[in-house]
Amino acid sequence: MLRTLLLCVLAFSLHAATPEADIRKALDDQTLAWNHGDIPAFMIGYENSPDTTFVGKEVSKGYTAVVERYKKNYASKAQMGTLQSSGLEVRMLGADQAVVIGHFHLDRTKEAGGESAGIFTLTFRKTPGGWKIIVDHTS
Repeated sequence: MLRTLLLCVLAFSLHAATPEADIRKALDDQTLAWNHGDIPAFMIGYENSPDTTFVGKEVSKGYTAVVERYKKNYASKAQMGTLQSSGLEVRMLGADQAVVIGHFHLDRTKEAGGESAGIFTLTFRKTPGGWKIIVDHTS
């Protein structure tokens, strides 16, 4: 009985998700939400904090400001288009922080804003609710 229990614990620990896998899953969940045109579900990937920051052409400070930025710039599913990311590099900065660097491509019709592509850097923090973006720098 003890041997079986130890084997189960060992098997579980071998298959337990790593921080990198959890972060990649959070990004996959965001992409899925984006591609369904669901900004509220996409925003689950960000920490709901007044310190959450988006840096692009302008700086949006605070979770609410980031949400409003997305709603303003992507007011329809057509404007949101289809998001893909590539070249993801996850760098752990400690047990509870990480940086992700990657490329994005947004496929949209010309009428909805046309294609868009660029590079992003995301700073993640591990929270009780999972890994959350605290700084997003997208260009």
